[in-house]
Amino acid sequence: MVTMVEEQDATGLIKDVYDDIKQHFGMVPNLFKAMAGVDADWLNENWQREKRIMLEDGPLDHKTRELIAFAVSVANNCAYCSIAHEAMAAQRGATKEELGHAREVIELFSGFNAIANSYPDLDCEFSSPY
Repeated sequence: MVTMVEEQDATGLIKDVYDDIKQHFGMVPNLFKAMAGVDADWLNENWQREKRIMLEDGPLDHKTRELIAFAVSVANNCAYCSIAHEAMAAQRGATKEELGHAREVIELFSGFNAIANSYPDLDCEFSSPY
């Protein structure tokens, strides 16, 4: 069973993190409340990573990051994360058509990955330019 720390019960580090989360999201998502129910430091570490990777400016725009998070969440069969990141992608400007196309890409490459994985000796002729 999930133990969550609700906002009215938050103190110390958990309250500080919740206040910061609310500045960005206007609320505290249940996933962060569940992390707080396990360990305040773990909550804080994950929130700091969320801010650095998803919220601060970087080489990928915010909509693209959320579409990637949506795709990974779908591929990992995480209903909570899929719903959350679909909503966040839409908030960042993703259209219904873009989200639909993302679903097509997810489905296509889930299948292609399965096919490629069925050939354990299949060499890839591509290499990273980096």
